[in-house]
Amino acid sequence: MSLNLRSESPTPQRSMVWMDGRLDAETYAQFDEAMRDVTPMVDNGGTLVLDLSGLEYISSAGLRSLAQLRKAMHDRAGRTLLLNPTPQVRKVFEIVKAVPIAEVFADVAELDQYLDLMQKQVTAQQAELPKP
Repeated sequence: MSLNLRSESPTPQRSMVWMDGRLDAETYAQFDEAMRDVTPMVDNGGTLVLDLSGLEYISSAGLRSLAQLRKAMHDRAGRTLLLNPTPQVRKVFEIVKAVPIAEVFADVAELDQYLDLMQKQVTAQQAELPKP
């Protein structure tokens, strides 16, 4: 099976990528190339969200690609968040501890709750700063 990718960049602070198929030794190069095109669209400090609901399989080559992507985003003070992992992909993450479980979300609502909480924390911190 192949890997199909679709991306959308609604804002410079956030891009989404939807994945369908397999991320393995045959498709990781395609994924890496696509991410080289997508990541520059995300501002430094931005967030790249990968929707894994259509990802049927991930191999060690796919895990390596995700790790490299996370590192590239981290180097730009950004984050890579994983959304909707299929049960088998989530199990792989759990087995190899490849992705901090705090960065994997069950669905869009859970992701939005997390993003809302993070934004509220930043706003609260800013409100606590002394006014000039």
